[in-house]
Amino acid sequence: MIENSSMSFVANGVRDAYRNAQGLSGAALPAAPRPEAGSFSELVRNASQDAIATIREGDMAAQQGLRGEIGRQEVVEATLALESTVKTVVALRDKFVEAYQEVLRMPI
Repeated sequence: MIENSSMSFVANGVRDAYRNAQGLSGAALPAAPRPEAGSFSELVRNASQDAIATIREGDMAAQQGLRGEIGRQEVVEATLALESTVKTVVALRDKFVEAYQEVLRMPI
């Protein structure tokens, strides 16, 4: 019983994704704005603000999906963006901690 309902959920999600993909135009994306030269702290601040915004959007999309306010496709896209962002943030955190520990090991 559970397998049939999950298969139906997946099939409906694939159908919705296919319909959405057919409606996409082939227009090229606008060029991304070139980042201005700034300090490292500004770069980290902007990246962390973008990551926080993506995580909040993913959380809101999940809540809206549970309430039935948005479709499955939007929920999946927001969840994948959230997952990717969290993985990136964790990898950066690990690199920062590793660099900090390396500095601590340096002889004075």
